[in-house]
Amino acid sequence: MKLLDPRGFGMMCATGAVAIGLTVAGCANRVEGVANPNASDLAAYKTEAASSSAAATSSRRAAAQSKAIADNCGQFPTISGLGVSRYNEFVDAHDANAPDYLAKRDLAVSTLEDAANTVESGVRTARDALPPDLAAQFTEYVSAARALAGETRTMTYTAPVGALNDASKRVNDARNVVRDSCPRR
Repeated sequence: MKLLDPRGFGMMCATGAVAIGLTVAGCANRVEGVANPNASDLAAYKTEAASSSAAATSSRRAAAQSKAIADNCGQFPTISGLGVSRYNEFVDAHDANAPDYLAKRDLAVSTLEDAANTVESGVRTARDALPPDLAAQFTEYVSAARALAGETRTMTYTAPVGALNDASKRVNDARNVVRDSCPRR
């Protein structure tokens, strides 16, 4: 039996490929004009793409808002509650003319300021993810806590307590509004 000659076989394949290529090229017709997409298909595609993009953006926005609410509302009771506790300890020391009155006053001031700073930082970190009404309520608490810290700082045994009581009521009101606005756990 005789083996195929590789050179002859390669030449035969090359000749066949050229013949097929010339046949296909000779049978091809050129179509005049400009290729354009089907207008109705293009419009449907654009509508679908825009809808899909809007849905993805909406989903991301909703997830960011949910996280911002959970982060801020989750920390608020503990942070603001500590401020309330330290403030109440100061009031008890003030009312009892206790020897640790100044230390408790200073601790209440620093705790209220820390609470205000922490809540403010949470709102700032959330940026636009928090609903505007909830962000405004947190901001009111921050202002009220700072005002109460300022009034507490000026208290002495003989100072009138009217302004302190007003500032305390403002903090309590702001705290209640935030707690009522935050989702229940």
